[in-house]
Amino acid sequence: MKHFASFWKRYFWVNRLLILCGVILVYGWALQGLKVDLTLLKDSWPYVTDFISRLWPPNLEILDIAVVRLIETIQMSLWGTTIGAILSLPIAIFSARNLAPRWLQLLANLLQNAVRSVPSIVLGLLFVAATGLGAPAGTLALGIYTIGYLGKFYQEAIESIDPRSIESLQVSGASWLQIAQYGILPQVLPLGLGYTLYMFEYNIRAASVLGVVGAGGIGFELVNYIRGFEYTKATTMMLVLLVVVTLIDTLSSKLRQHLEAM
Repeated sequence: MKHFASFWKRYFWVNRLLILCGVILVYGWALQGLKVDLTLLKDSWPYVTDFISRLWPPNLEILDIAVVRLIETIQMSLWGTTIGAILSLPIAIFSARNLAPRWLQLLANLLQNAVRSVPSIVLGLLFVAATGLGAPAGTLALGIYTIGYLGKFYQEAIESIDPRSIESLQVSGASWLQIAQYGILPQVLPLGLGYTLYMFEYNIRAASVLGVVGAGGIGFELVNYIRGFEYTKATTMMLVLLVVVTLIDTLSSKLRQHLEAM
């Protein structure tokens, strides 16, 4: 028994050492592929500090425009997240291994992966071409973009439910609807709402990026100011966005904690 324990201890540390060497090799390979030139970074530092100095002080004359565009961004995120959440729910059910047959899981997971592989900028360009410049294009882009992530989050929540509660309902002769109502929904709802709140936060940031392609929101004004070298006005936009994102992050974190405690 002592020999076995000694052998196992030795093998355990050899295994960990091999894993560590593998991790170091992978990171070394990735760093080599990046071809980082530290000398170039050092020489470019004056240009970086010069750019940052042009951002200050913020131009508060456009604060009213920033607030209007920020409200539009929140509206885009709210509707985009809601559309994505509604469409994600059936996809998550079809992709959950404890609810759907194998062939349906494969199709639903393929759809999720396909949506996640398309960058939000590309979706923004697609809907700008379909509906024109403005918030409607950004809202639709956020809705489709949300499906790829909330679908996966909801799937994980469904797959993490206690199977014993489902089995007990099945044994008692409950219908599929009753199983979903009394066995699945109470366990999934707190997690699902928490994931949805997180996605709402994220979409506010994503909506600002979509402004690059003219899909409305605060990002549209931000990009225009940067292109016009009006850096102090761009700083005002970024500061307003920072304040609101911080407030929403704080509120949603408290809501998620409350939901998790349910």
